[in-house]
Amino acid sequence: MTTTQDIHSPDFLAGDEFTIPTFRLLQQDGTLFEGAEAPDLERDKARRIYQAMVFTRVLDERMMAAQRQGRLSFYMQCTGEEAAVIGATAALDDADMIMAQYREQGALAYRGFTFDEFMNQLFGNELDYGKGRQMPIHYGSRKLHYMTISSPLATQIPQATGYAYGQKLAGDGHCTTVFFGEGAASEGDFHAALNMAAVHKVPVIFFCRNNGYAISTPAVEQFAADGVAPRAFGYRMHVIRVDGNDILAVYQATREARRIAVEDNQPVLIEAMTYRLAAHSSSDDPSGYRSKKEEEAWREKDPILRMRHWLNDRDWWSEDEEKELQERLRREVLETMKRAEKRPPPPLDSLVTDVYADVTPALQRQLDHLKTHIRQYPDAYPRGARSLDPDVVAGDDAAVKGGE
Repeated sequence: MTTTQDIHSPDFLAGDEFTIPTFRLLQQDGTLFEGAEAPDLERDKARRIYQAMVFTRVLDERMMAAQRQGRLSFYMQCTGEEAAVIGATAALDDADMIMAQYREQGALAYRGFTFDEFMNQLFGNELDYGKGRQMPIHYGSRKLHYMTISSPLATQIPQATGYAYGQKLAGDGHCTTVFFGEGAASEGDFHAALNMAAVHKVPVIFFCRNNGYAISTPAVEQFAADGVAPRAFGYRMHVIRVDGNDILAVYQATREARRIAVEDNQPVLIEAMTYRLAAHSSSDDPSGYRSKKEEEAWREKDPILRMRHWLNDRDWWSEDEEKELQERLRREVLETMKRAEKRPPPPLDSLVTDVYADVTPALQRQLDHLKTHIRQYPDAYPRGARSLDPDVVAGDDAAVKGGE
């Protein structure tokens, strides 16, 4: 039971005099701060992290351009937040569960999700693991321990607590990391999740990407306290604030958070201070709520450039390798996009599968009515007509097996 010290006068306490410091290791020029020590990061792993960051940046640039060309309906970029997402992912075991919000494609890139897998989901074709049922950027991969993204804000946060409780019962030495923005931390799900995690002592890392804006609402208008980190005290939870553009600090903080979560069965909250360099989504125009001057100031803190400087200083990366990587990734993303665009959509019959063990009579009647309608107006459904081919329908399971 919680104990308190008695007082005999109405002395109210205020939380406006305490601020949480920010953990930093790496300066923008690639050198360490005085007195700082780099984490024990091997050369091959450091290169893997950096290549995943560049992979994500190239993917984002090309797919946003594709959306502007009308080839893609919707897209969201990770630009500016690559160190927060990929640095945290690299500190986990590859079998730890990740529950993402919608801007964590870098986590998948680090774990080996290919351009083809990204493209198949974005275009919702027959090889999309989700069978075309989700909006673009709603990725998921069972084999990479990455839970499929949901559109509603913050739903993944309490789900992460529940999943981590299962991991605790299983005793397999794994944890769950859930990513979300500071805007999502204003949802009730955030508080319910942290309270439940603290009470039941589960191995979960709550990773808040504080990128400055909840769409168009700046952080200063979202909460009166010193960011999101102080909320952990209300739940008696371990917490750290870290420079989200500092790959070394993010990696080291998350590695320690994982140790606490797995060895002590204690939840941890990490607040990564970063900045969304891109628009909130392809439907957003950030010029309406922030200045170009502000954006340029943060571009000078580019997390990819910061890590490249660090790698160069250690002779772990060269300009020739940088040029080759950029050229190869840009070529590959264009080639895979062209392949994904040409693939047909999922078979029409897949519309009514996977909800019940057997398709219900009501769903079957609806599907039959739809097929009749398509046959009556084939010119209106040039691609959908192909899905009426029995051979395509029969091949459905094989087409999506790669996501299992």
